[in-house]
Amino acid sequence: MHATDTVVPVPGDRRAPGRRGLAFSTRMMALQLGVVVLVVVLTAGIYGWLSYQRLVAEIGSKALAVAQSVAVEDAVQDSLAAAAAAGTTPSNAALRAGAVQRLAEALRDRTDSLFVVITDRRGKRWSHPDPARLGETVSTSPELALAGREVTMLETGTLGPSVRAKVPVWAPDGRTVVGEVSVGFSTDDVTEALAGAIPPILAVAALAVVTGGTGTALLSRRLSSDTLGLEPAEVGELVQDQAVVLYGVSEGVIGVGEDGRVTICNDRARRLLGLTDPSGRTLADLGLPPRVLALLDAADDAGRPGVQVVVGGSVLIVTAKRVTRGRRKLGWVVVVRDRTDVEALSRQLDAVGALSTALRAQRHEFANRLHAISGFLRIGRHAEATEYLDEALGAGPLKYPVDFAGTLEDPFLQAFLGAKAMRSAEMGVPLRLGGSTLIEGRVSDPQDVTTVLGNLVDNAVTAAVRGTGGERWAEVELLSDGPTLYVTVADSGDGLAGADAEELFAEGYSSGSEAAPRAGRGEGFGLSLSRQIARSLGGDLWVLSPGAEGGPGAVFCARLPGVLDAGAGASAGGLAEEDA
Repeated sequence: MHATDTVVPVPGDRRAPGRRGLAFSTRMMALQLGVVVLVVVLTAGIYGWLSYQRLVAEIGSKALAVAQSVAVEDAVQDSLAAAAAAGTTPSNAALRAGAVQRLAEALRDRTDSLFVVITDRRGKRWSHPDPARLGETVSTSPELALAGREVTMLETGTLGPSVRAKVPVWAPDGRTVVGEVSVGFSTDDVTEALAGAIPPILAVAALAVVTGGTGTALLSRRLSSDTLGLEPAEVGELVQDQAVVLYGVSEGVIGVGEDGRVTICNDRARRLLGLTDPSGRTLADLGLPPRVLALLDAADDAGRPGVQVVVGGSVLIVTAKRVTRGRRKLGWVVVVRDRTDVEALSRQLDAVGALSTALRAQRHEFANRLHAISGFLRIGRHAEATEYLDEALGAGPLKYPVDFAGTLEDPFLQAFLGAKAMRSAEMGVPLRLGGSTLIEGRVSDPQDVTTVLGNLVDNAVTAAVRGTGGERWAEVELLSDGPTLYVTVADSGDGLAGADAEELFAEGYSSGSEAAPRAGRGEGFGLSLSRQIARSLGGDLWVLSPGAEGGPGAVFCARLPGVLDAGAGASAGGLAEEDA
């Protein structure tokens, strides 16, 4: 058997109308891309805000340094100390021409600051970029600086919003605050500095979006590939269908991935093949016969039937099909069917059919005898009729198809061997019972006895037909020892012809020249199955004599414990197992 191809159908046709629309992978991609964009925007915004705060702090530190340098100038300290002692503020004209204004403006030009404002203890301006405002009270509170503290802040004054630092001016003796210095830089300077950092921020954000989008697309593609393009609802439906199929059928089903490992195995397959924990293991690791392993290696030829194997005393038919979806190969599905009951029923039906034929023949012969007697009576020859009837009664029953059948009392064995004898007679091989046949009791396990005895008889008849000797025959000898049945089968064939006795019991072995094809049709399993049945009963099947070319042929023996209901005294003259 070579694996055939099975295409997995798309269950999309079963989707409810309400679930149609964008594919799940597309929705997932859009959602993930939206999350990526949101995270990037938030990150870029936070980074920009932190950059703005950092620039404000840097400019504030610069303003503080400038203000501190102005506050320690001798001209500033002396002028403000003198004004504080006098308790007056010079006029606007005097302040314009004063040293404090000149010093502040010169420093403002050098530092490119928005303003350098110096005030006395009353908050009156001694310097300002607009000379007209000299002598006026400052627009923002100088209280913190006049209290001796240095501060930096964002404030809006007469010149607009700015980052400014305020520093107290101490008297030359360093004991009292005589004024304050306020130095500010416009917030436009902060914006200009931040504008230089925006392109790198935007570049990094764009790169993050592109990277996230690419990753999302790849993830979406991988998701679609892993789910074979199915939607979540379809995957759920497939899981339900899988459970129904795998655990609702009478056959054993094994799923095998492309790597050769079992992905799923239903309970029926576990029981038939005797598996315990097959998932994740290869078929070779499970100890399955080589003929089953070969199924997965022959995916091109899809025309041959399943292979027949014997596992645990059961005859199994194993088939394999390759499963594909589109151009993608998904693996194989291995189906295991139990044919043991079918084989047993086939043998029983063969026996019934053969016996029916024999009965029809005997009925015909019996009718002929009645016609002869009726003829004698009609013509008034009563003496001849009486003589003919006496001869018929003296000859005993009509001819039974098995020679020496009178030594066999069990009706089942009589019927079965009679059926076999009818078939072997058609092939030119008479079937006879050995003279030592002795059965005490009745058959209690017809199925096992039928399988073992039938296989041995079939092999013997076949060997006799193929034999090169003159006379053809097959002989069966049956002995009972309590509930144990001993079976010996011999034939007139050419023997085993040097074949290994144990090789005969290998699964699929056939003595024909075309062993493999014959085994594929169900042959080559009789001896293997018979030995497994015998051993499962606690007995065995072996070769007693290999025979010789030209005859007599091989002799096979089987010991089947527990297949007879022994009668009283059945074991009195029985055989010991070691004497068999």
